[in-house]
Amino acid sequence: MSLQAARPLNPWRWLGVPLLLCIGATILLSAPIRIFGQQLPEPVFPMAPVFAWALIRPSIIAPFAILAMGLFLDFFWGGPMGLWGLSLLTGYAVVLSGRSMLTGQSRLMMWIWYVGACAVTMLAGFLFIMLDAKSTPNLIAVFWQLLATAILYPFAHRLVDRFEDADVRFR
Repeated sequence: MSLQAARPLNPWRWLGVPLLLCIGATILLSAPIRIFGQQLPEPVFPMAPVFAWALIRPSIIAPFAILAMGLFLDFFWGGPMGLWGLSLLTGYAVVLSGRSMLTGQSRLMMWIWYVGACAVTMLAGFLFIMLDAKSTPNLIAVFWQLLATAILYPFAHRLVDRFEDADVRFR
């Protein structure tokens, strides 16, 4: 239950603002900061809205926004075009297919589902990179990126909590 009143489901508010925040956070936290000679892992910020958008309300606009975020990540990080778009859409499809099981779960259980969706997304990205580069990415780096992305669950929970009751058709 939300502590605040439900807000109207305006696409700009539940799709556009999180998309811009993810792009901004990716740019801001990509600064070359090194701790003990190691670069900080870069979380996949769009994973939080990907998880939330599949739970809030299935929409025709959300997959296009996810694809746009994925293409931005590919361009920004210098990866093969379509890698993160396809990986994020894979995670979105997994969460969307299990949407009926996720409604009404506790916060801890939702976090576990979020980590599972992150793992599926990272596994898809891992496999797509293996197919493209014909070599195996560093598993330790993938694990740290998964861990850094899993820590972002409170942002996904806040987005779900804010807009889950906004659509009157699902009350």
